Amino acid sequence: MVKEIAIISGKGGTGKTSVVAGFASLAENIILADCDVDAPDLHILLQPDIKKTEEFQSSKVAQLNPALCTECGLCEEHCRFNAAHPPEIDSISCEGCGVCEYVCPEGAIQMVDKISGHLFESRTRFGPMSHAKLLPGEGNSGLLVTEVRKQGEELARSHHSDIILIDGSPGIGCPVIATIRSIDLAIIVTEPTMSGIHDMSRVLQLADRFNVPSTIIINKYDLSESNTQRITDFCNENNLPLLGKIPFDPIVTKSMLDAKTLPEHAPTHAISLLMKEMWDDVIQMVL
Repeated sequence: MVKEIAIISGKGGTGKTSVVAGFASLAENIILADCDVDAPDLHILLQPDIKKTEEFQSSKVAQLNPALCTECGLCEEHCRFNAAHPPEIDSISCEGCGVCEYVCPEGAIQMVDKISGHLFESRTRFGPMSHAKLLPGEGNSGLLVTEVRKQGEELARSHHSDIILIDGSPGIGCPVIATIRSIDLAIIVTEPTMSGIHDMSRVLQLADRFNVPSTIIINKYDLSESNTQRITDFCNENNLPLLGKIPFDPIVTKSMLDAKTLPEHAPTHAISLLMKEMWDDVIQMVL
């Protein structure tokens, strides 16, 4: 049975994607899935070779037929988004509510499907990857995340993979909910700051609501020993496994500039060895 592991965080910038990429370089027979569809960046490190692209249509936009329009102005009067200006409709301002189509007496307006993003199937040096990109200003990110996960599960079956490793969105919104639903383990990457601690507790509550077991990684733990101790105490008090503590080191940035994961860039470095230990522990948790 395929196991799904998601690396998430309560806030952006905690190092979540760097951890995903590092684990990917250490794993065997995995499928990768980037579910941060609003701002995906796993592809920057992995430089995937895109094999298949599909259009993602989840919304509609009003389309006006000038040949039928009498410019009565009813659509403009009722459009709360200031998109209808007969005989034209501003497709960027249109929110797809359908009011203009409803009030048009001539049937000159129709709601048509709109491309909201793209779904990709790719190959990376670490294995197949499912990922997507939502177009600017588009909604339904949770639905696109669901499509990424479905494609990842199909890839896992076809490649006989044991694990799907997911890079999730930060926060606790719809894309995160779609990411962690029915997964086997959530790895929460946090940082030793007050905002990091606060947002870690929020995403933990979300994981608990969906009965998803969680574990914690503290990134750049040595930037604040007092806050790291607060997180450690929180884990102990709540019987929450602390997977590891990653120190701050400029070599992580250097590996990114080299477009490599840290285990690739410096395989014998202490942090690379720590990531190997953490990944081995993760495997023990889910298999």
